[in-house]
Amino acid sequence: MKVAVMGAGSIGGYFGGMLARDGHDVTLIARGEHLDTIRRDGLKMQTEAGDFVVPCSATDNPGDVGPVDLALLTTKTYHNADAVPAMSPMVGPATAVLCLQNGIDSFQPLLAAFPNAAVLPGAAYIEAGRLGPGAVRQAGPVVRIVTGPVRGADPSHDRHAEEIAAAFQSAGVPAEASGDIAVTLWTKFLFIATMAGTSSLAREYINDLLPRPEWRKIIIGCMEEIERAGRASGVDLAAGIVPDTLSYIESGGAAMRASMHADLVAGRPMELEALNGAVVRAGEATGVPTPINDVIYAALKPYAAGSNT
Repeated sequence: MKVAVMGAGSIGGYFGGMLARDGHDVTLIARGEHLDTIRRDGLKMQTEAGDFVVPCSATDNPGDVGPVDLALLTTKTYHNADAVPAMSPMVGPATAVLCLQNGIDSFQPLLAAFPNAAVLPGAAYIEAGRLGPGAVRQAGPVVRIVTGPVRGADPSHDRHAEEIAAAFQSAGVPAEASGDIAVTLWTKFLFIATMAGTSSLAREYINDLLPRPEWRKIIIGCMEEIERAGRASGVDLAAGIVPDTLSYIESGGAAMRASMHADLVAGRPMELEALNGAVVRAGEATGVPTPINDVIYAALKPYAAGSNT
């Protein structure tokens, strides 16, 4: 399978590298020293399954790649305005485009840009980071991809999702095709948006906030708003999603770190629009009040483009 990865950082580098290691023709879209190092030395991967170097094609020009069978979008969502149009030379009539970004509606720009392609929303579960130019690290026991077609999509998109899941499974990445990807996206979203939004608002880690009654109330309320907005959007979320997510957060303890919180503290751009901004938009679209997320969004919006706090 011919594969291109738009955004070959930690997550894109790991998934692209695993596919390349399994024999697929993978091209990583990268920049600067990261690109130069991959071209010269290959992609260095440090994983729970072992350390290895994967020879990969790499370029900063998607036009060099041409149409592929599978295009992965793994950039931060705030890069979509540039990244999605840049993918055009790689997306042909037979291309499946897999979006592995945070959020419930991050794939929408792909649908608009490539109406004839098989655009597949997906959820990635992984702890990964960049070790330096040309090197990525995967840590922890959890690695998983779930993907599936948008509701009402052409039936052939189900086949694409199954083929992609099978390719990742062969490469050693647990993956599955879902018959209702919206449930998967919203379930992950409820966790990510709550953790990112509340910890960023407080400038503290969520495991330090939960023992305080006043913050526990806000955290639970944030999850409940997302649950109501999801159900009003027609998503059949699990009955116990809020207590189950709360238990999961509490079991994580000090390991729970939101990347949006880290970006805020470092003065980097944040995925606010894809997370708590998406809650606000879903609430407005369905008539569901989202006062906690409204406050989170309003308080953090001045920092969304990146600035020191």
